[in-house]
Amino acid sequence: MRASKLVPLMAVAAAVSCLAQTAERKPIQLFNGKDLSGWTHYLWNDQTKQQDTTTPASAVWSVKDGILICQGKPVGYLRTVDEFQDYKLTLEWRWPAGTKSGNNGVLIHTTTPNALGVWPKSIEVQLAMGNAGDFWVIGTNLLVPNMEQRRKDRRFVNLTDDSEKPAGEWNTMEITAKGDEIDVVVNGQVVNHAMQCNVTRGAIALQSEGAPIHFRNIYLTRLGR
Repeated sequence: MRASKLVPLMAVAAAVSCLAQTAERKPIQLFNGKDLSGWTHYLWNDQTKQQDTTTPASAVWSVKDGILICQGKPVGYLRTVDEFQDYKLTLEWRWPAGTKSGNNGVLIHTTTPNALGVWPKSIEVQLAMGNAGDFWVIGTNLLVPNMEQRRKDRRFVNLTDDSEKPAGEWNTMEITAKGDEIDVVVNGQVVNHAMQCNVTRGAIALQSEGAPIHFRNIYLTRLGR
């Protein structure tokens, strides 16, 4: 009798384990398309060289028709309240039609504020026009293949020159962070790979860095170890 009861219990345990793994891998919607729930903001006062605590997030970031709109000024960032480790982050971004140059980035493994002026300790995955997929280290370290050719101070240039779409069109970026490695894909093309990152966990942040930019469909999928 005991042996016969053991089989159903094992089956239930296996089913629970399977459901837990499935739930873990279900994409999490970081931006709900309606408001800034789950995010906090940090802005910078260029004159005082300190945090701007008086300007509201709504002065920089707004939501319309499911799109997160960043005005680009004041400089700062929007940061998730939660921290993450071992995940795939997917998002879409576009520069408004007619934009000739623009700078922005996705900060991952974000932790300590003001590691470099306004910017927190993190690894930046570049979104600047023409350079999407570059890595910039902010109080952090990493390695990439062919370091001698691709490292320029804090910058690690990407592997492609034509992965981005023109201003006004949506681009897709996938950032896979697992262990101490990071892979970046832009519009289906592998554009960068980092190894031996000295940070592996933190919040995710979107920069406000001088130029208007739009975001949508921001999802995170946890990865099993």
